[in-house]
Amino acid sequence: MLPSLGRDPVARDPEPSVPRIAKLAHRVLDGDILLPKFQRGFVWNRKQVLDLLDSVARNYPIGSILLWRSTQELASERTIAGLSIASRPPGYPVNYLLDGQQRLSTICGALYWRPNGDPVSQWNVAYDLEQQSFLHVNSLDDPPPHQVPVRLLSDPSAYFRWLSRLDSQELRDEGDRLLNVFQDYSIAVVTLGDMPIEAIAPVFERINSTGTPLTIVELMRAATWRPDFDLLDSIDAILAVLDEKNYGKIDSKVLLRAISAVAGFGFSRENIEQLRSLEKDALDAVVRQTGDAARHAVDFLTTEIKTPTSVALPYDAQFAVLTTIFGRLPKPNSVQYAAIRRWFWRSVLDGRFRGGWGTPQMAADREAIREFAAGTTDEVGAPLALPRSDIWRRTPFRSDNAISKMLALMLAGAGPMDLRTGLAIDPGKALLWANDKEWHHFFPKAFLKRQGVSADQANVPANIIMLTSISNIWISDQVPSRYLQDLCDTDGEDVVRERLTSCLVSDEAFDAAMRDDYEGFLVARSKTLHQRAMKLMGEKY
Repeated sequence: MLPSLGRDPVARDPEPSVPRIAKLAHRVLDGDILLPKFQRGFVWNRKQVLDLLDSVARNYPIGSILLWRSTQELASERTIAGLSIASRPPGYPVNYLLDGQQRLSTICGALYWRPNGDPVSQWNVAYDLEQQSFLHVNSLDDPPPHQVPVRLLSDPSAYFRWLSRLDSQELRDEGDRLLNVFQDYSIAVVTLGDMPIEAIAPVFERINSTGTPLTIVELMRAATWRPDFDLLDSIDAILAVLDEKNYGKIDSKVLLRAISAVAGFGFSRENIEQLRSLEKDALDAVVRQTGDAARHAVDFLTTEIKTPTSVALPYDAQFAVLTTIFGRLPKPNSVQYAAIRRWFWRSVLDGRFRGGWGTPQMAADREAIREFAAGTTDEVGAPLALPRSDIWRRTPFRSDNAISKMLALMLAGAGPMDLRTGLAIDPGKALLWANDKEWHHFFPKAFLKRQGVSADQANVPANIIMLTSISNIWISDQVPSRYLQDLCDTDGEDVVRERLTSCLVSDEAFDAAMRDDYEGFLVARSKTLHQRAMKLMGEKY
């Protein structure tokens, strides 16, 4: 557990100083001040850049800088504002920038930018001596003499040569004033003494000017970094491989949880922090093992569950658990594969991930995986609770809803046929959740609205089937009994019933639809969907 932000970590040898801002910029470019990788990228817009330079020119305060002096080698940026940062010998004390990144980046970028073929660079800034204001220049050509490129402030000789072109003494005096301000401007700096990364992390979180908490991935990247190992790069390499199978959008935190669990620690933040205790070779091995397991998990999901992309997964946490299972059990037998399949479907409906993945459940899942991999149990844990069949007519249908995604996966596995053409539907398009034309309300919403049924009551999983876009348009807002009768007249009732069965619409539901009985249809369809779900989970209905 990381220590709280108390007196000890913060008060350890803080050293205040007030150096000139130009000297700070030099220290950054010389590699004495480094930007740790857990810092965010540069996010200021062009106006914020000009506002900061204006504050310096007017000698306004721009806030303090917080540094952390350390001999620890953490992942750090090798450039700032597009400028290369010099390297320092291993073990040489450096100062990691904890607060002030946007301000120092702006000063370095504006003072040391050199034209490189990008005329609209945010660092292509000039000071208008007549207007006494900063502006962005959108050309690589020299601006008029009264507009001094800010980059010349870092080269006094070139700066004075530029001013010598001016006829007005008043403008030259303003130019002298600007140079003096930038050479003499000082800023408050507090430097913390060396301390462990776990003590620095809460300090950074507290003072981070963006107000965004340090993520566990960023923290562990910094805490486990070595010259020849970068945790985030390793995770990105796994995601690059998974992307070839349309699973590259898995959250990096999900993979970090899996890495920790494969290492034997578990899924929680406290478990993940134990990764820093591993030697490089051990951590390397765990990451490779997790990468292999993640590929196995994708193969399982695409072949056994029929999820074509990570977007189709009901819960991200399922991927972490599956990866851990295959990490601990690389070659499950057919009986174990069946148990893993049952676990997947149960984990959607039993509510274990609904509302988040709490620490107690993480611990229970870790233990369930351990017992399953050891062969001491035939199932991957037990269901927390089995839902009632009305879940299919009480839950809203939407793309970020786990029950809706389970319906989609069950429909895809049933081999749906288009109601109008009888052709097989490609579930892959629907499971991308990018085109709502792949989904159709069996009882059209417009018809239900005329019957006094609310939009929420109409938009439930039990009222949803897969359709081709053309058939969806043909049905439009027709009364169910009308469009179904038209299909029966054209193709025969038995054929229509067969197509409906492939869409998990039973004969009982069909009969209710022919009566335009919405509630009767929902009850019958919910029964069919629940029977299917119970079968997939290995439960009796």
